[in-house]
Amino acid sequence: MSPEGVTGTLESMVDKGSRTVPHRPLMILAAAMAVLGVIALGGLVFDDRSLVDAPIWLKPLKFTISVGLYAVTLAWLIGQLTRGRRIGWWLGTVFAVGLGMDMALLCWQIIVRGRTLHFNRATPTDQWINNMVANGAFTGWAATAAIAILLLFQRLPDRAMNSALRAGAALSVAGIGIALLMFTPNEQQKAQFRAGERPSIVGAHAVGVPDGGPGLPVVGWSTVGGDLRIPHFFGIHAIQVLPLVAFGLLMLARRHPVLESDFVRRNLVRTASVGFAGLLALLTWQAQRGQSIVHPDFWTLVAGTGIVIVVAAGSMLSLRARPPLHQPA
Repeated sequence: MSPEGVTGTLESMVDKGSRTVPHRPLMILAAAMAVLGVIALGGLVFDDRSLVDAPIWLKPLKFTISVGLYAVTLAWLIGQLTRGRRIGWWLGTVFAVGLGMDMALLCWQIIVRGRTLHFNRATPTDQWINNMVANGAFTGWAATAAIAILLLFQRLPDRAMNSALRAGAALSVAGIGIALLMFTPNEQQKAQFRAGERPSIVGAHAVGVPDGGPGLPVVGWSTVGGDLRIPHFFGIHAIQVLPLVAFGLLMLARRHPVLESDFVRRNLVRTASVGFAGLLALLTWQAQRGQSIVHPDFWTLVAGTGIVIVVAAGSMLSLRARPPLHQPA
């Protein structure tokens, strides 16, 4: 592809985006998250209440940012569909309703009632809210998974972006699915069940240590044990990271001739996808062993080094590879 072809691809993508009607329910959800985010920032300043050793408004703020970004990204993905767009629209609407309900319940439980949200089964009301939030999350997960399947049947002008959307959506589904591990009773809770007791909390973010212990600033990820929120976070945002990688390569192609070939860019995106999948698996394995992300052991470092080597080697091979005469999508 010549520089003119690269520019044409960019213009085609921009033109398609400008002509795509925004997914209104998802954009309404994103706008609501922006408003709620501003309110949460104000709450951090003017409300000194805390919950599980953290400012009470911190969790709503983190969720508004994550859900808002995800809603905008999903709306853009649906706009890229050339086949099954109507199905994609309804799936996006299901996601918007499910996550909108979750955010309303999150704010009611944490801010209004002043009680923990996830895993809380202390009272019938707590258990009902916990179950409803789980249902909303599962609904969003199923909708995202269905959109990921739809992306398998799309043919975008740029092969690299095509691969990025498919891999990003698939890894995002995996990242959402990792949250299911958090709902498994830990050893202490299992012991309570064996003793005939009914624990008020079933499940946890942390592994090997209680929730609410020492953690990293803002995100709160445990610094003394494993934390399943880490792979969950990285996984769900693959849907943004990999398309940004593809778009960044397309921009760099204007200055670097080796990237003018969408065959090369596609292979680089696939290499990045393999690296991201490896990182997701490594973070999940590390958390499941009760190991803090800031205190990796020898085997974690070995595995991480292996991922870096694979990505580096794959990138070098991608840059040196010659495109075939007939380039498959």
